[in-house]
Amino acid sequence: MSGKRGSAFCVAALALAAVARSITGQAQPIEPPRSRAKPVEDGPFIRPPAGTPAEPTWGIKGGIAVGLWPNGGPRGLIRVYTPNLGNARLKVMNFVAVEPIVGDLRGLSELEFSKLANIAGKAMWTGDTLEDDPKPRPPWHPARGVVTSAGGTKILSFYVFVERFENGARPIIEIRLREDKPHEITFRIFSARGGKPMRACVLTSTMGNYARLRRLWLKDHIADAHALYQSARFDPANGFAGPRQWGIDALLVVDGEAVVAARPDELDPVHASYSRDVQPHWHYAGKTATQYWRSPARPNLVARVNARKTYWASHAPIPGGVAFENFEMQAPFHPGQKFVFGITPELPRALGFRRAN
Repeated sequence: MSGKRGSAFCVAALALAAVARSITGQAQPIEPPRSRAKPVEDGPFIRPPAGTPAEPTWGIKGGIAVGLWPNGGPRGLIRVYTPNLGNARLKVMNFVAVEPIVGDLRGLSELEFSKLANIAGKAMWTGDTLEDDPKPRPPWHPARGVVTSAGGTKILSFYVFVERFENGARPIIEIRLREDKPHEITFRIFSARGGKPMRACVLTSTMGNYARLRRLWLKDHIADAHALYQSARFDPANGFAGPRQWGIDALLVVDGEAVVAARPDELDPVHASYSRDVQPHWHYAGKTATQYWRSPARPNLVARVNARKTYWASHAPIPGGVAFENFEMQAPFHPGQKFVFGITPELPRALGFRRAN
């Protein structure tokens, strides 16, 4: 699913046989407990219950939610759920990978092998506070998160820690959910003590082909996947065509934040005609939605996409042809930098775009 990287959905099943290393460094078999408590409602939020093996899921009641492995899907990815769009509670709309760049080396949270388990996908665990050197713990013992108030609005926040990458980076991702922003996830990025300095840390949404995102809203025009990739070469090994990117001058800026949005070109993607060899989990469900990133505007900020014509880990064609797969923003790293990812049933004009929808 990640551009020039990715994993099949079956990784989750294989992960049940993963080998984790104990504190002494000895390999010991470990499996997620079969029984994990579901999240509970707490004011405007849902969050894991305390004191029991629990499903690592957090969300806004009636809005967006996030989760980690061992919820369904590959390791090393943050899941994004949209039950407010008519989807099943744990139906993934998109994944967000953590990809820190040290020098010229880009880490891949989804593909790199874990030193804590002999399988692809970096280990992720959670905490209620930002710690310099947190100890890994099983993700089925999740932090509940901390609820605070700002201007009368309640905010649920927690931290996602990622094991050291092959390039030496040790990013920490704060996740914030606001009751007044039911379609958005705010990410803030930090570096743990001992991690190598990051030139950038990219949070990339990796599964645009599921929603068949083909129209990209920029400041002055809408970029179409068919036009952008009309003569592109697709790598026969992984099916990807190379990235296209736009600098800050091409991006819409609203109240000091750059915004870029993507949406299907189909009015009703639920009723697409799929090839018989397309696996059922690729069949789109729920309302048609706009996906978007926004971040404080600065000179070196870029927005980027890549594309595929076939679904990941298969030769099954995407209905309607080429569509964007990875969708991201990138800027030079500084501690606490903010990126917001949203999925809304509204048209892009609700985000400030004036072009035709």
